[in-house]
Amino acid sequence: MDSQNKKANISMVIAKLFAGLNMNGLKLLLPMWISAITGVTLRCVFAAVGFWIVSLFVKEDKATWKQKIQLFLIGAIGLYAFMDCFLIGISLTTPISGAIFCSLQPIFVFILSFVLLHEKISKMKIFGIILGFGGALLCIFTQHSDDLASNAPLGNILCAACALIYAAYLMFEKYFLKLLGVITIMKYVFIGASFSAVIINIFVGFHAPLFHDALHGEWHWVPWLILLFILIGPTFINYFLTIYGLKYLKATIVSLYSYINLIVASIASYILGQDRFSWFQIIAMFMICASIYFVEIAEQKKPSTQLQ
Repeated sequence: MDSQNKKANISMVIAKLFAGLNMNGLKLLLPMWISAITGVTLRCVFAAVGFWIVSLFVKEDKATWKQKIQLFLIGAIGLYAFMDCFLIGISLTTPISGAIFCSLQPIFVFILSFVLLHEKISKMKIFGIILGFGGALLCIFTQHSDDLASNAPLGNILCAACALIYAAYLMFEKYFLKLLGVITIMKYVFIGASFSAVIINIFVGFHAPLFHDALHGEWHWVPWLILLFILIGPTFINYFLTIYGLKYLKATIVSLYSYINLIVASIASYILGQDRFSWFQIIAMFMICASIYFVEIAEQKKPSTQLQ
C-alpha cells in the first residue's frame, strides 16, 4: 500500500503540472482561436474516444447498467458543468486568478464532507473556511477588468463555481472507485460529458477560427500545437492520473494538489505576460493557502476540541 500511495502522489504531481499549464494554454487559445464552449466539446470528445480505445486493451470489472447511467449523468452534469465554468472563467479572467479560485477545492471538499457525510467540524476548521473565502472575496473585489481580463469579476466567480463542482465530482468518483476500475469510470463519465457538450454546441454553434482557417489552407501552427498539448496532457493524461491518485488517496489530499496549479500557472503567467503583479493577488494566495493549513491542522485535533 505504501508503494501504491507513493505512485499515487507522483501521479498527482504530474497531473497538476499539466493542469497548471492548462490555464496558460487555454488563455492563449480562448476566445481568439476557439470559443470556450467549442473548447469544452473538443476536450470531452477527445478524452471519451481516448478512454474507450484504452478500454479495449484493459480488462476491468464490468459496470452494471445502473452504474453506467450514474456515471453518464456524473459526466453529463458534473464534469461538463465544471469544464464549462472553467473554460469560460479562464477566458474572462487571468490564469493566476483562476488558479487562486481553483485552490478553494479542498475547502469545498471539506464542506461537502460535512454536509453529506456529517464529518465533525472544529473551531479551527471554521476559521480556515472563513479565511479562505475572505481571500477569494479579496480577489473578486480588487481585480478589475482590463486588456488581460475582459470581465475579471465574472471570470473569478465562474472559477470559484468550478472549484465547488469539481469538489463534488471528486467525491462521487471516490465512491465509484470502490466498485469499478479507473478506465471503466473514465470512459462512461466522458461519454456523458461529450453528450452534453455536443448538444450544447449544436445550439450555440461551433466557433473555431483555428479550424476555419485550416480548412481554407491557412495553418497557424503555434495554436494547433497548444491545442494538441491541451488535449493530450491537461485533458487525457491529467484526468487519468487524477483518478488514479484518487483511488489510493483521500479526496481532500487530491484536492490539496491544486496548489501545484497555482504555482505553475503563476510562474508561466509572468513569463508569458498573461498577468501583472498584484499585492492583492499575493495576499489572497496566502490567505487561501493558510486557510487549508488550518483546516488540515484541525484534522489532527482531539474530539474534545470539536463542535458537535
